[in-house]
Amino acid sequence: MTTYAGPRTTAPSTLARCRATVEPALRAAVESLHPQPRRMASFSFGWCDADGTPTAGPGGKGVRQALAVLATEAVGAPAEPGVAAAVAVELIHTFSLVHDDVMDGDERRRHRDTVWKAFGTGPAVLAGDALFALGVQTLAGAGGQHGAEAVGRLAGTLGDLVHGQADDLLFESRPWTGPGAVGIPEYRAMADRKTGALLGCAMTLGPVLAGAAPPVVAALSEAGRRLGLAFQAVDDLLGIWGDPRTTGKPVHSDLRRRKKTLPVLAAMALDSTAAEHLTRLLGSPEPLSSADAAAASAIVEAAGGREFTMEDARRHVTAAYDCLDSVRLVEGARDELVALSAYLLERRV
Repeated sequence: MTTYAGPRTTAPSTLARCRATVEPALRAAVESLHPQPRRMASFSFGWCDADGTPTAGPGGKGVRQALAVLATEAVGAPAEPGVAAAVAVELIHTFSLVHDDVMDGDERRRHRDTVWKAFGTGPAVLAGDALFALGVQTLAGAGGQHGAEAVGRLAGTLGDLVHGQADDLLFESRPWTGPGAVGIPEYRAMADRKTGALLGCAMTLGPVLAGAAPPVVAALSEAGRRLGLAFQAVDDLLGIWGDPRTTGKPVHSDLRRRKKTLPVLAAMALDSTAAEHLTRLLGSPEPLSSADAAAASAIVEAAGGREFTMEDARRHVTAAYDCLDSVRLVEGARDELVALSAYLLERRV
């Protein structure tokens, strides 16, 4: 098991460095789009307001693009394959967010309107399609001896994303209790496809393009998938207890949407009395009031769902460390990967 003494640089500075490395190529790729989806894509990345006025918006943290850059550095490869991989992954990730917001009906992301809310459902779907196509095109254009393998990996990841999102949508209509209820193993399988697959892909595309050895690629892929499961677990915590000033979403947002997330499923599995109360609150067809949402969050925490989920995230990050330890990597880049992994657990809830 990895014992980690501390990074040479902090995770925020690593994220900033990787963003500065990737953003020029990402902007250049988006600039190639038709003007309408280009503006929506730029809005989604935080580069402009809905009317096209440039802005220094926050955008996302850039975790996936940082993983792509760092994993490529960790195998001793030059910058180019890492940047191409990062751009492709960031485009695919943003496509998935745009479409997810349409499917979920979410109106806010990163402290601003979602794309469909700002531009309409049809244009948002088109913008997502444009980002999807551009992501594949970017990776295919990276070329090289291993380009076909990289595109094949991305295609497999896209299949996982669709599978995971389909399961997530179907979970909404499943009962809270009884034979058809969603269990924790089934939830984890969904999260592995919906979130883990893309982080695993982010950590392999650059090394694949650079011709890294298969055992190294396999270890990086598994590390990424484990980080994805940790990332999703913390997201689930933020969806209930996250500060709206940090998340950009209303407090108790996942409870209000009656999402079957890991803290809720864990609380129901751990405490039968809590399961009865939560089924009554979350299984009702009536809109969930602020008081009921607060009551549900208190029940989940008291039953142990919050701590279970945090421990689950820690376990997956430790497993990711072990994957990184199992192969020979460039030390500085490996240290930054470990520091970034720890940072994923520190997002405030």
